Amino acid sequence: MDGDDVLVEEDEALKQFLPNGFGKPTKEADVARQTEKAKRPKAPAVKDEPQTSHGESSEEESEEDESDDDEFPVSHELVLKTHERPITTLTVDPSGSRFITGSTDCTIKFHDFASMTPNTLHAFKSIDPTATKTSVNSETHPVHHVEFNPNSPSQVLVITATPQAKIFSRDGEELKEFVKGDMYLRDMHNTKGHISAITTGTWHPANRDFCVTAGTDSTLRIWDVNMPLKQKDVIVHKSKAAGSAGRTRMTAVSWGTSIQGGKNVLVASALDGSLVMYDGDGPYSRPTAEIREAHKRDTWTGSIDVSADGRTVVTRGGDSTIKLWDTRKFKQPISTVEHPSTSDQYPNSDIRFSPNSSSIITGSADGHLHILNPATLKPELVTPVTEGSPLVTVLWHNKLNQILTGSANAETHVLYNPNTSTRGASTVMSKAPKRRHIDDDPNYTTDLSQGLSGDSITTGDGLRAAQSGMSYGARHPTVGLTVSGKSRDPRRPHIPTATPFAKSQPDERHVKENIPLSSMRDEDPREALLKYAEKAEKDPMFTNAWKATQPKTLYADVSDEEEEPKKKKARQG
Repeated sequence: MDGDDVLVEEDEALKQFLPNGFGKPTKEADVARQTEKAKRPKAPAVKDEPQTSHGESSEEESEEDESDDDEFPVSHELVLKTHERPITTLTVDPSGSRFITGSTDCTIKFHDFASMTPNTLHAFKSIDPTATKTSVNSETHPVHHVEFNPNSPSQVLVITATPQAKIFSRDGEELKEFVKGDMYLRDMHNTKGHISAITTGTWHPANRDFCVTAGTDSTLRIWDVNMPLKQKDVIVHKSKAAGSAGRTRMTAVSWGTSIQGGKNVLVASALDGSLVMYDGDGPYSRPTAEIREAHKRDTWTGSIDVSADGRTVVTRGGDSTIKLWDTRKFKQPISTVEHPSTSDQYPNSDIRFSPNSSSIITGSADGHLHILNPATLKPELVTPVTEGSPLVTVLWHNKLNQILTGSANAETHVLYNPNTSTRGASTVMSKAPKRRHIDDDPNYTTDLSQGLSGDSITTGDGLRAAQSGMSYGARHPTVGLTVSGKSRDPRRPHIPTATPFAKSQPDERHVKENIPLSSMRDEDPREALLKYAEKAEKDPMFTNAWKATQPKTLYADVSDEEEEPKKKKARQG
């Protein structure tokens, strides 16, 4: 070793004290920790296989768990709570970047995966689709169905409990509103639109301009979005049930087509238990097949879905059954299983095929997600999502390979697998948590959506809270102000405090000198007129020409002693 070489021992305390580099440190995401935190507890798979011996069970169960995690994207989850009441519908755009949820709180929420972080799981927009103006007290209605146009993602079909469906843009702007029909016409063929509430609807699988809506007026109406003032076609379902007078309520509808480009299939269900199938491209004068007692009468069939090849149809009825039908032999169900129904409380209880129709997913009354075999309808996997709260709506997105669920406790769950799922929830959990900003505290911000005057209007609990001083702003009225009362925020204008001593304004002299008649603003108009009364009597301006010839007005003097005129006596006859 040379004499110039010096040995320097590593000091851990000094190494931790000194910075690792120059510049502002960046906040990196601990992806592994966040992914582990989002992991769900493993649920045992329910399979229709013979039981194995106890010696082989441990190894096979571990292998089955790993295979289930790869097959079904349910190993991790992302939970959002942006609604206040049960979620009845949800939809995701074809690219998988944005999704919309609808609820019985009469609002639809717009969510964007790209703008979310693990600690900011919020909707970027919330609208009431039935509201007309914010200044008018209008009725609100629960949302039944929301669906992106698969051929034109810029359009969203929104159906509420009203006779008029609407088309919104992907940013929440209303584009079209379909017309309402004449309720006094008996023949539904002659009405231009629905005359009673719409239950559900869907888009045409190939044509971007067509959609269909199902109403409680016993009709299916096919619309062209470019002609909202009258439907393109109307299908009147004539019920053959006894005592129905030929009418019933349409509960669910699905419009499917085969992957090979075959014929479209339009399938709908009614409250009388019937299931009808039409040729998707028409004519619609009569159904190509009809099953009168597909489900029990007077039970609400909550959902229908057509497989990707257009050969099978699955229905979830209000009689606590799930049935699988073949469109080529549309007479008897292929398979039938018992499944508790929630359509009596939540009419739009979903059941859907997976993107490649290799599985069927649906929710249950106890909050479990059921993944069923499409041939036998036996469960391949049952996993709890919101235990104790019914699972209302489900959706399996093909590009994201993620399952979205909406439940009765107003929670939206995004189930995914980091190994097989792409974008969506995986992108959100790979981001660093957003640093809290002062604007995240509502006490320091102002909601400008309702105007500045809306802050002083409090009703109900808000009024009591304001009177009792329970809010932070009431307890600390000087927060954000200097000693002189000015705001610390340079963008906020200073409002001078009004005191009994500050009666004069700095511009008062300038206004009086330069603006004529400016002093009349502070003068009583009655006193201003009466001060000219004496002058007008002595020297009149307009009646001075005939002042000498004007006769004097004489009034009759009536004394109190004069008797009142006698009343005429009534004629006696």
